[in-house]
Amino acid sequence: MGLFNAILGNASEVNIENISREFEPILIDGEIIEKAYKLIRDMFIFTNKRLILVEKQLVGTKVDYMSIPYSSIKKFSKESAGILDMDAELKIWLNSESTPISKQFGKGNNNINEVYKILSQHILK
Repeated sequence: MGLFNAILGNASEVNIENISREFEPILIDGEIIEKAYKLIRDMFIFTNKRLILVEKQLVGTKVDYMSIPYSSIKKFSKESAGILDMDAELKIWLNSESTPISKQFGKGNNNINEVYKILSQHILK
């Protein structure tokens, strides 16, 4: 089902143990990965300190790692058109940007609610 979800652009949860080993070189002391989600070629990783967005190029091996401290997130939302909507969208606005970061979740994918809850826990302290 994971491959099918990826083809449709659904976000699927990633095993934290595997991701922790891969991202250990960029994590600071005391930082742990709480949740990680993968889209077709991109990932977003929630740690106890920040959000890490990973964007891989379609062609080639270049990878961009964007580190976003939770304190720089000014608001976030989840959006869907209701029961007939084929997907939901998570939007995150940063203090210094007017255009939000957007990530798509497929219909029936409850992971967006988990992500929304993680953001709430870190930002609404």
